[in-house]
Amino acid sequence: MGSQHKFRFGVQCGGDHTGATWRELANKIEALGYETLYLPDHFIDTVLAPLPAMAIAAEATSTLRVGALVMDNDYKHPAILAKETATIDVLSGGRAELGIGAGWMKVDYDALGIDYDSPGTRIARLDEGLQVIKGCFSGEKFSFNGDHYTITDYVGIPKPVQSKLPILIGGGGPKILGLAGREADIIGINPNLRVGAITADAASTASGAETLKKIDYIKAGAGDRFSDIELQIRYFVHAITEDRDGFAAMMAPAFDATPEDLLGSGAALFGTLPQMVDTLLERREAWGVTYIIVGNDFFEAFAPVVAELAGT
Repeated sequence: MGSQHKFRFGVQCGGDHTGATWRELANKIEALGYETLYLPDHFIDTVLAPLPAMAIAAEATSTLRVGALVMDNDYKHPAILAKETATIDVLSGGRAELGIGAGWMKVDYDALGIDYDSPGTRIARLDEGLQVIKGCFSGEKFSFNGDHYTITDYVGIPKPVQSKLPILIGGGGPKILGLAGREADIIGINPNLRVGAITADAASTASGAETLKKIDYIKAGAGDRFSDIELQIRYFVHAITEDRDGFAAMMAPAFDATPEDLLGSGAALFGTLPQMVDTLLERREAWGVTYIIVGNDFFEAFAPVVAELAGT
């Protein structure tokens, strides 16, 4: 399959921070060659709200891009999210990405009293939300009348600095990935979180075979524009080890998987640093994935891989 895109790398950051430690972290991520800092958008066990933290990280750096992995469409009206993201883009000189999804973490919905609608309803609402966001980013007057949102003669201001502020959609099921294929510039290929939590069921949907199925769902939605889309994976299981097979055998029971399945999983990346480089090159050829995201517990150890592959 291959890809026309060059390797890019980002870090998804969580944890509790002061202003000083957050700025220090953003600067370190930038200095190590990562292109993007991402935050999660959750309420349970997640401290920092993504949009203000994105703004502070952008202010503290000069080249680092900022975004969320990903915003839940149900938590903010899409016109509000578009305005706040466009504001960060303007004030950062064009360094915002808009990551968005249909929502999945049921405990957030339960805690806040938000209706946890069926996946189909949440995806349909996201579809409409994307039309609203794109209308806002156009800088031109538009109206929209859907089942979930109504916009009347509205001009979204400010207009983003970027001529096309990238929209990232993450997902793991056929409907959301088909929508992403139609609408997104960047697509995060995730485990399928259909049960509303991270479970062995989610892990089983990240196998190599399942990843190829997900790419087919994207292709079906994208049609002729597939080659323009950047494919992204957030690796949740990552470790540097001299014994990759032994590590896979040790970890596999926790994911209800065989060691072979874990070695080929689209959610796992482990081995020596040279083995990780080889794995990412192989997956670019097999899957077309070039945008690699790791956690803030791993980005420093992973930096030599970034130094070798970024921009290639």
